[in-house]
Amino acid sequence: MPENQPDSLLGPFRVLDLTDEKGYLCGRILGDLGADVIKIEPPGGDPGRKTGPFYKDIPDVEKSLYWFAYNLNKRGITLNLQTNDGRELFKKLASRADFVIESFPPGNIAELGLDYETLSKLNPRIIMTSISLCGQKGPRRQYQPSDIVASAFGGSMYPTGDPDRAPVHISFPQAYLQGAEEAAIGTLIAHYHRQRTGEGQYVDASIQESLAWNAMNMPHFWEFNKVILKRVGVHRSWSSTSAQRHRVIWPCKDGYVSFTIYGGKTGAPTNRGIVEWMAGEMEVPGWLKTMDWDSLSIGTFTEKQFDEFAEPAAAFFLSHTVEELHQGALSRDMMLYPVFTIADIVKDEQLEARDFWQEIPHPELDDSLVYPGPFVKLSETPLQLKRRAPLIGEHNLEIYEGELGLSRVEINLLKQSGVI
Repeated sequence: MPENQPDSLLGPFRVLDLTDEKGYLCGRILGDLGADVIKIEPPGGDPGRKTGPFYKDIPDVEKSLYWFAYNLNKRGITLNLQTNDGRELFKKLASRADFVIESFPPGNIAELGLDYETLSKLNPRIIMTSISLCGQKGPRRQYQPSDIVASAFGGSMYPTGDPDRAPVHISFPQAYLQGAEEAAIGTLIAHYHRQRTGEGQYVDASIQESLAWNAMNMPHFWEFNKVILKRVGVHRSWSSTSAQRHRVIWPCKDGYVSFTIYGGKTGAPTNRGIVEWMAGEMEVPGWLKTMDWDSLSIGTFTEKQFDEFAEPAAAFFLSHTVEELHQGALSRDMMLYPVFTIADIVKDEQLEARDFWQEIPHPELDDSLVYPGPFVKLSETPLQLKRRAPLIGEHNLEIYEGELGLSRVEINLLKQSGVI
């Protein structure tokens, strides 16, 4: 039976997860919120299991750390939807489920006879979410690019990198993750509607649209000023003119920090604080110490002024460690931020204080692995990391025999014929 958790947000609800890497995170988010998520894989396992890195660098479909991370909090079964028997079994599962999430190429789920129109006749309360690059309709609906191409297609690569080279990917591949995250939000909005009306809905999630509105401040500059910001590397561009580029990323003794001049009363404590801090250790231009930071409009801060600030600032940052700058900024109420490496994040005292990192047992490995914890803390319905990612077909008997009532003989025949 589903793991009903009345003390969790989605405890009474079940999700059928048909996604590939474009949607793993959507199911993971719903599972973290307490839903009983059943990951459905083809016999032999999901291709995503072949994605590294792997536990102890041993390539194995049961040791993919990538698979572990995005399929935590899910149960798992195998099912071949290319067969008639497989589709009939899926319909039986869907008739008692609350959500279906899928990321097939647009139109494929309809060709299988498992589209929303069909499933909603079996279960009027069902919510189906489809995740694709450009949505289910339109001239580009059949585009199936990799994550890096999706990132470029959504516009988030355009402003990323140095201006004298090609644009670059944003660290770890994030296009699919952002699309899956927005799909989860859309799914929850549809769920809220269902709770109020009893009606199921179809959610069409576009990765491209999710990326377009996550491209930092670029959409806002176009929306308000009709300006397309250019790629400026370690600088921040405040307009389309080269004179408005202010450095943001600064090297220091043992890493990097993020800092720039800000305008108005919001930025005044930061600007004043950095100048006073620098002036206590080195010579700075006199006008910096007498500047009326409260009334500064960042659009009037010239390239020459920033260069005069940048020269002593560069030397100042290089004379301090990341931690010295971070703690000094906190004590002065300044907007200055450390640029963390993965190692820095793991030992961050803020995350440690929130018990963010959690160990999950992996009996099949005779080990426990450390995972990032819940993305939010809730007092009455706390999120839980309750199970590791499933092994291939790990819950076949639990679902097919225990819930659908199939006999062991029937299950073995389905296995032999390649249905499960």
